[in-house]
Amino acid sequence: PDAPVTIVEYADFECPYCGQAEPTIRELLAGEERDELRYVFRHLPLTDVHPNATMAAEAAEAAGAQGMFWEMHDRLFEHQDTLAPKDLRRHAEALGLDVERFAEDLRTRAWAPRVREDVQSADESGVSGTPSFFVNGRRHHGVYDIAALRQAVRAARLLAVADGSAPAR
Repeated sequence: PDAPVTIVEYADFECPYCGQAEPTIRELLAGEERDELRYVFRHLPLTDVHPNATMAAEAAEAAGAQGMFWEMHDRLFEHQDTLAPKDLRRHAEALGLDVERFAEDLRTRAWAPRVREDVQSADESGVSGTPSFFVNGRRHHGVYDIAALRQAVRAARLLAVADGSAPAR
């Protein structure tokens, strides 16, 4: 939480571009910047083009309630073509979740308010497409390959040092 650089990503589990960006984020988080980087994932299901995106987002949150958000996050991106409700249950089983609790959370839409918070945050930030990235609160425009994101992280780190919000190294 005290990392000098925070990347916020707005994403949709059914979005093919988000699926393409996911390995890049994984590489960035495993790279030399990892100790200075906080990554925040926010849901932005684009329901007009991705009919299963909202339920997938709620499934990730339901898994998170059982301590397995990131495992479900990874699985949903690995299986973007199987996000229908019956598929979500199979994903929960594969992860070893309490499937009945998971299914009840989805049936009652227990995590819909949490997903709506992220959507509202996206609206307030002017985000309408996925993936969208913010680095220390500044919108990242352009490509989101590893070189571009590393450059954005390094620039944000330098700004944080310059304004005194991060220690120099």
